[in-house]
Amino acid sequence: MQLKKIRPARRTDLAQVVRIDARITGLAKPKYWAGVLERYGRRRRSSSRLSSSSHFLVCDVQGQVVGYIVGEVRDWEFGAPPCGWVFGIGVQPGDRLGGIGAALLEAICERFREAGVDTVRTLLSRDNSLVLAFFRSQGMMAGPFIPLEKRIA
Repeated sequence: MQLKKIRPARRTDLAQVVRIDARITGLAKPKYWAGVLERYGRRRRSSSRLSSSSHFLVCDVQGQVVGYIVGEVRDWEFGAPPCGWVFGIGVQPGDRLGGIGAALLEAICERFREAGVDTVRTLLSRDNSLVLAFFRSQGMMAGPFIPLEKRIA
Protein backbone atom coordinates (compact mmCIF):
# COMPACT_ATOMS: atom_id res chain seq x y z
CA MET A 1 0.00 0.00 0.00
CA GLN A 2 1.25 3.46 -0.88
CA LEU A 3 1.64 6.38 1.53
CA LYS A 4 -1.63 7.06 3.39
CA LYS A 5 -2.65 10.63 4.08
CA ILE A 6 -5.47 11.27 6.55
CA ARG A 7 -7.07 14.65 5.89
CA PRO A 8 -10.40 16.49 6.16
CA ALA A 9 -12.93 15.52 3.51
CA ARG A 10 -13.53 17.91 0.63
CA ARG A 11 -16.54 18.33 -1.63
CA THR A 12 -14.48 16.74 -4.43
CA ASP A 13 -14.16 13.55 -2.30
CA LEU A 14 -17.90 12.96 -2.05
CA ALA A 15 -18.29 10.80 -5.16
CA GLN A 16 -15.56 8.45 -3.92
CA VAL A 17 -17.05 8.32 -0.40
CA VAL A 18 -20.49 7.55 -1.89
CA ARG A 19 -18.95 4.70 -3.94
CA ILE A 20 -17.19 3.20 -0.91
CA ASP A 21 -20.36 3.40 1.19
CA ALA A 22 -22.45 1.91 -1.65
CA ARG A 23 -20.05 -1.04 -1.93
CA ILE A 24 -20.41 -1.62 1.82
CA THR A 25 -24.16 -1.02 2.24
CA GLY A 26 -25.52 -1.72 -1.23
CA LEU A 27 -27.11 1.76 -1.38
CA ALA A 28 -25.81 4.93 -3.04
CA LYS A 29 -26.73 7.91 -0.85
CA PRO A 30 -25.24 11.07 -2.41
CA LYS A 31 -27.64 13.50 -0.68
CA TYR A 32 -26.95 11.90 2.68
CA TRP A 33 -23.18 12.26 2.23
CA ALA A 34 -23.52 15.86 1.06
CA GLY A 35 -25.34 16.53 4.33
CA VAL A 36 -22.64 14.74 6.31
CA LEU A 37 -20.00 16.93 4.68
CA GLU A 38 -22.01 20.05 5.48
CA ARG A 39 -22.51 19.07 9.10
CA TYR A 40 -19.24 17.36 10.00
CA GLY A 41 -16.81 18.53 7.34
CA ARG A 42 -16.64 22.16 8.32
CA ARG A 43 -14.73 23.30 11.35
CA ARG A 44 -17.03 25.28 13.62
CA ARG A 45 -15.37 27.87 15.82
CA SER A 46 -16.12 28.22 19.50
CA SER A 47 -14.53 29.61 22.62
CA SER A 48 -15.00 26.24 24.33
CA ARG A 49 -12.52 23.49 23.52
CA LEU A 50 -15.22 20.87 23.91
CA SER A 51 -17.99 22.29 21.78
CA SER A 52 -17.87 22.00 18.02
CA SER A 53 -15.22 19.37 17.51
CA SER A 54 -16.72 17.63 14.47
CA HIS A 55 -14.76 15.73 11.87
CA PHE A 56 -15.20 14.07 8.50
CA LEU A 57 -11.83 12.62 7.56
CA VAL A 58 -10.71 10.58 4.58
CA CYS A 59 -7.73 8.39 3.85
CA ASP A 60 -6.14 9.50 0.59
CA VAL A 61 -3.73 7.20 -1.25
CA GLN A 62 -2.25 8.90 -4.31
CA GLY A 63 -5.34 11.06 -4.84
CA GLN A 64 -7.84 8.23 -4.31
CA VAL A 65 -10.09 8.13 -1.26
CA VAL A 66 -9.92 4.60 0.16
CA GLY A 67 -11.66 5.20 3.49
CA TYR A 68 -13.54 7.68 5.66
CA ILE A 69 -14.52 8.31 9.28
CA VAL A 70 -17.07 10.71 10.74
CA GLY A 71 -17.54 11.81 14.34
CA GLU A 72 -17.70 14.59 16.87
CA VAL A 73 -17.34 15.44 20.52
CA ARG A 74 -20.72 15.42 22.22
CA ASP A 75 -21.23 17.20 25.52
CA TRP A 76 -23.24 15.46 28.25
CA GLU A 77 -25.12 13.07 25.95
CA PHE A 78 -27.19 10.72 28.12
CA GLY A 79 -25.70 12.38 31.22
CA ALA A 80 -22.15 11.27 30.40
CA PRO A 81 -19.15 13.63 30.46
CA PRO A 82 -18.05 14.91 27.04
CA CYS A 83 -16.62 12.21 24.79
CA GLY A 84 -15.91 11.54 21.14
CA TRP A 85 -18.49 9.67 19.07
CA VAL A 86 -17.71 7.86 15.83
CA PHE A 87 -20.82 7.85 13.64
CA GLY A 88 -19.45 6.19 10.54
CA ILE A 89 -16.36 4.46 9.24
CA GLY A 90 -15.80 2.76 5.92
CA VAL A 91 -12.87 1.35 4.00
CA GLN A 92 -12.81 0.24 0.38
CA PRO A 93 -13.28 -3.56 0.63
CA GLY A 94 -10.08 -4.37 -1.31
CA ASP A 95 -8.01 -2.16 1.01
CA ARG A 96 -9.28 -3.40 4.38
CA LEU A 97 -6.14 -5.20 5.50
CA GLY A 98 -3.85 -2.21 4.95
CA GLY A 99 -4.31 -0.50 8.33
CA ILE A 100 -6.56 2.20 6.88
CA GLY A 101 -9.37 1.77 9.42
CA ALA A 102 -6.89 1.83 12.29
CA ALA A 103 -5.21 4.97 10.88
CA LEU A 104 -8.59 6.71 10.48
CA LEU A 105 -9.68 5.79 14.02
CA GLU A 106 -6.36 6.96 15.47
CA ALA A 107 -6.60 10.25 13.55
CA ILE A 108 -10.09 11.05 14.81
CA CYS A 109 -9.13 9.98 18.35
CA GLU A 110 -6.18 12.37 18.23
CA ARG A 111 -8.56 15.19 17.30
CA PHE A 112 -10.86 14.18 20.15
CA ARG A 113 -7.90 14.25 22.58
CA GLU A 114 -7.02 17.73 21.31
CA ALA A 115 -10.59 18.75 22.13
CA GLY A 116 -10.02 17.65 25.72
CA VAL A 117 -11.81 14.31 25.92
CA ASP A 118 -10.41 10.93 26.90
CA THR A 119 -13.12 8.52 25.71
CA VAL A 120 -14.47 7.51 22.32
CA ARG A 121 -17.76 5.70 21.73
CA THR A 122 -19.75 4.32 18.83
CA LEU A 123 -22.94 2.37 18.16
CA LEU A 124 -23.33 -0.40 15.62
CA SER A 125 -25.79 -3.03 14.58
CA ARG A 126 -25.56 -6.31 16.52
CA ASP A 127 -25.26 -8.25 13.28
CA ASN A 128 -22.40 -6.15 11.91
CA SER A 129 -19.70 -8.61 12.91
CA LEU A 130 -17.06 -7.10 10.60
CA VAL A 131 -17.24 -3.63 12.16
CA LEU A 132 -17.63 -5.10 15.66
CA ALA A 133 -14.45 -7.16 15.15
CA PHE A 134 -12.63 -4.07 13.87
CA PHE A 135 -13.57 -1.89 16.86
CA ARG A 136 -12.72 -4.68 19.30
CA SER A 137 -9.33 -5.13 17.61
CA GLN A 138 -8.75 -1.44 18.31
CA GLY A 139 -9.37 -1.88 22.04
CA MET A 140 -13.02 -0.83 22.20
CA MET A 141 -15.40 -2.80 24.41
CA ALA A 142 -18.96 -2.61 25.68
CA GLY A 143 -19.70 0.74 27.26
CA PRO A 144 -21.95 1.83 30.12
CA PHE A 145 -25.13 2.31 28.05
CA ILE A 146 -27.85 -0.04 26.85
CA PRO A 147 -29.62 1.01 23.64
CA LEU A 148 -33.39 0.69 23.78
CA GLU A 149 -35.94 1.22 21.04
CA LYS A 150 -39.65 1.01 20.35
CA ARG A 151 -41.46 0.97 17.02
CA ILE A 152 -43.84 3.92 16.86
CA ALA A 153 -45.40 3.41 13.42
